[in-house]
Amino acid sequence: MVMKLPEHVKFIIEKLQEAGFEGYAVGGCVRDTLLQRVPQDWDITTSAYPEDVKEIFGRTIDTGIEHGTVTVMLDKKGYEVTTYRIDGEYEDARHPKEVTYTDNLLEDLKRRDFTINAMAYNEQRGLVDAFDGAGDLKRGIIRCVGEPKERFGEDALRMLRAVRFAAQLGFDIEEETAEAIQELAPMLKKVSAERIQVELVKLLTSVHPEEMHTVYATGIADVVLPEFSVMMRTPQNNPHHCYTVGEHTIEVLKGVEADKVLRLAALFHDVAKPDCRSTDEDGIDHFYEHPQVGAKKTKTILRRLKFDNATIDMVCRLVAIHDINPALTPESVRKAIQKAGLECYPVIFELKKADILAQSDYQRKEKLEALDGYHKIYDKIIKDADCLTLKDLALNGRDLIELGVKPGPQIGNILAKLLDVVIEEPEKNTKEYLTGYTLKNLFI
Repeated sequence: MVMKLPEHVKFIIEKLQEAGFEGYAVGGCVRDTLLQRVPQDWDITTSAYPEDVKEIFGRTIDTGIEHGTVTVMLDKKGYEVTTYRIDGEYEDARHPKEVTYTDNLLEDLKRRDFTINAMAYNEQRGLVDAFDGAGDLKRGIIRCVGEPKERFGEDALRMLRAVRFAAQLGFDIEEETAEAIQELAPMLKKVSAERIQVELVKLLTSVHPEEMHTVYATGIADVVLPEFSVMMRTPQNNPHHCYTVGEHTIEVLKGVEADKVLRLAALFHDVAKPDCRSTDEDGIDHFYEHPQVGAKKTKTILRRLKFDNATIDMVCRLVAIHDINPALTPESVRKAIQKAGLECYPVIFELKKADILAQSDYQRKEKLEALDGYHKIYDKIIKDADCLTLKDLALNGRDLIELGVKPGPQIGNILAKLLDVVIEEPEKNTKEYLTGYTLKNLFI
C-alpha cells in the first residue's frame, strides 16, 4: 500500500537512508493515516544511533536522548527521531531499567503497546505490519502486542490508554487484553497523577465518553477515580431519576460538547450524591446540598489529579450552580449570573439541559420549558448590556475618592452595594444616579 508522507518526514527518512541507515514513520501517525485521519505528530524510528542523527541533521534537540530520542528541527517544527531499541526490565511499571539499541526494526515494534500502534512505513519498503495492526483497525479492536500482561507490566498506564483508544476510535478491547486489565488494574497505583490526568481528559473529550463504563467495569476507576465507582453503585430511588448516579453521569457526559471543562463538570456534577443521600419514610431518596458539597469534593479530586487552577476553578463553579433554577424574572437571573460569575454563562445551560435529559421523563417538559425561559432572559440581559459586574458600574473607585471616600475597604463595600442596586434596576446605572445614591445613603 502507498501512504502519503509529509515532505519533512520524507526528507528525514531519505537523509537517514542516504547515510546508510533505515528510517520509518512509526506508531500513531501510521495508524491515523490508515484511518484517513490527520496525524497530530509524525514520529520516526531509525537504526541510526542518537549521535548519528545529530551528525546527519543540522539542528537537533536532545529531548529524550537517554531513551534514544532526538528531535530534528525543520522550519521551526520538531520531529522526534528515535533509535530502534529493546527495553530492559521494568522496575516501576513505567520506565525500563535500561535501554539497548538494536538494528532490527521488528525488535523495536515488539515492545510497543497495541498492534494498531506497532506499524511502520517508508516509501521504499511500504507498510511493515508484523502484528496485523491494519487488520485490527478494520476489525475495530484494541489488542496488545504479544502477551498483554507483559505489556501492562512494563507500563501500567497502558491499561487506561487501551480504554482511551477505544473511546477515541469507537473500538472494542480484545478479550485477552480486557482480562489482563481487570487482573492488573491495581498496578495503576504506581502511575503518576499527571499521566493519569492526561489519559482521563483524552477519554472524557473523545467521541465515546461512555467508555467510562469500561473504566468502572475493569476496576481502573477503583484505583484512579474511586469516587466514580461509588457513584456507579449509588441508586437514585426518586421519581426524577431512572439511573444510578454513575449511569446518569455517563448520560450527561454524552449530552455535552467535547470540551475539557464541560466534560469534567458533567463527570463531577453529582459526585457528592453518595455522601448526601438520605431516604425518607416513603423510600424516596433525596440528595440535599449535593451541588455545594460536590464543588468542594471536586476541588479535592482535581487537585489530586494535578489539574491547573483555572480548570479547577471553572469546573467547581459549574458543579456548584448546576442545580440552581432562579425565578424567571430579569432581576433573579441577573442575581444568579452575578453570584455564579459571568464566565459560567452560557455554558451552564448546556450542562443543565444534558442533566435534565439524563433524568426520567417525570416533569421533563416543564423542566426544559423553565430552562428555555432562563436562557431567553439571559440572552436579553446580555443583549441589553445590563450591568452584571463591578467593572460595568458607571461609578468606579476613582470617582468615589473624588467624592471624598478614603482609599481602603470602604470603597469596595460601597461599590458592592451599588452593584446590588443596579442588578435590581439596571436603568439606575448612571454616574449621576449612583453619585447621588452614594452621597445620600452610603457615604458616611
